[in-house]
Amino acid sequence: MTNLQIADLQTAAPIEKIALERYVAPDRPSFVGMTRTELADALGAAGVPEKQRKMRVQQLWHWIYVRGVREIAEMTTISKELRAQLAERYTVARPEVVAEQVSADGTRKWLLRLPSENPGERPHEVECVYIPDTGRGTLCVSSQVGCTLTCSFCHTGTQRLVRNLTAGEIVGQILVARDRLGDWEGGTPPTDGIVPLDGGRYVTNVVMMGMGEPLYNFDAVKDALLIVTDGDGIGISRRKVTISTSGVVPLIERAGEEIGVMLAVSLHAVRDELRNELVPLNRKYPLAALMDACRNYPGLSNARRITFEYVMLKGINDSLDDARALVRLVMGMHAKINLIPFNPWPGSKYECSDWDQIEKFSEVIFNAGYSSPVRTPRGRDILAACGQLKSETEKLSARERMALRAMSMTE
Repeated sequence: MTNLQIADLQTAAPIEKIALERYVAPDRPSFVGMTRTELADALGAAGVPEKQRKMRVQQLWHWIYVRGVREIAEMTTISKELRAQLAERYTVARPEVVAEQVSADGTRKWLLRLPSENPGERPHEVECVYIPDTGRGTLCVSSQVGCTLTCSFCHTGTQRLVRNLTAGEIVGQILVARDRLGDWEGGTPPTDGIVPLDGGRYVTNVVMMGMGEPLYNFDAVKDALLIVTDGDGIGISRRKVTISTSGVVPLIERAGEEIGVMLAVSLHAVRDELRNELVPLNRKYPLAALMDACRNYPGLSNARRITFEYVMLKGINDSLDDARALVRLVMGMHAKINLIPFNPWPGSKYECSDWDQIEKFSEVIFNAGYSSPVRTPRGRDILAACGQLKSETEKLSARERMALRAMSMTE
């Protein structure tokens, strides 16, 4: 490790963590998460003639994202010979469910082991959460193993950043959820919890609010969400897909232009000095720059508002002066304020604001003409609520972590 690398690590560490590992593809990669171009290239590598590839890509797309098959052998509109050829080289693998917890309120949390682990090393794991509600079901999806940021109120932020997820690992979380919920044609819903039973699909909304900062894994998140919103596949409307960012200002406009989904911003403070503490990324991209990027988010309208997430911390950011400053901060913008009662986690130094204070705070915002719903805490009993996710990959020893960091810095 050079002196320059050490200096970079020391200055960046308080704000953004260094990834310890890189993705290594398995011997047989999964078709899940590949773009249509990548699928065509994969078919070409398997010997499929060029004039057949467009049709074969469409067949694969349908079987993976409409029918939800878990084996290439199940793709019965493709000849047995070609299925066998493809199965020698590829899979349709998605993450493995290591553990499933069901909250008293119906929220489900899955600990998922990724299929793309390095041989001989501990497997990588992430968490994914499903929140059922009347007429809809929201899936909270992770974008990184761990998180690059160090937000002081967030449990995930205390975890080291292992690596970015691939597009396939992001899309794979949605396929796993649909598997477990019986959310494919002819599927059987679970009997040990709650799912919407209005005759529609169970996974109707996707939010990139799980482990990680999505905009620091931009390319994979983009490829994944373009698959999620593709009308010939999973087919979830872009207005029902949300990227949540802590404020990676240079990539906010790109997200609007290239992905075109809804935007949520983890705000949590109205003054730079406090936000520097709660969301240390603010030292790099302060409030003025962040709000300017939000005002210029492509496609912003009353029907496509930015959601500002604001966690309610007792005695920290919950005064009525804070509420009035928050109104001034978003004034003139198509926005809504989502107030989040703080969800405690082991070792946290914060407390949730008193309920009557949250209501007074909300009233100030509402009276100024902005929607200010208070998010009902979901899944607290299984540590599945906002800010509580943290995977089992934390169990690596300190010696292993130091060795991995040293290797990553010398590559």
